[in-house]
Amino acid sequence: MEVTFFEKPGCAGNAKQKTLLDLYNIHYKTEDILSYPWTKEFLEEFFENVAKEDIYNPFAPQIKSKEIEPKNLTKEQLVELMLETPILIKRPLLIVGEHKLCGFSIEKINELFHKDICTSVSISTCQSQTCTSPK
Repeated sequence: MEVTFFEKPGCAGNAKQKTLLDLYNIHYKTEDILSYPWTKEFLEEFFENVAKEDIYNPFAPQIKSKEIEPKNLTKEQLVELMLETPILIKRPLLIVGEHKLCGFSIEKINELFHKDICTSVSISTCQSQTCTSPK
């Protein structure tokens, strides 16, 4: 299954996520989320059935500084801002075959690839020692 991984180059969290995919032999190509030529229609496909609170990067400088207050914006307004400032997009965005995913979900990866990746593995901090590597 073809996988595209939209990342922010240099992001430690994205590096951990890709390492996990590598460990389980899930092959992917990467795209730079910051320089990709996004269109509103294409970006919105990643956010179908996703709550507004789950589509943006809470660590983006404009959100951390409160320059942008997502709670005061509609989902459509957030998407418009993301087109101008892609650092606002929650990452990674993934295309897995026909599926478009916002954020990294081990559960969804397991489902799509018929894997058994331990779901208690932390992909934003040091990895848990409670799970074993694949056999």
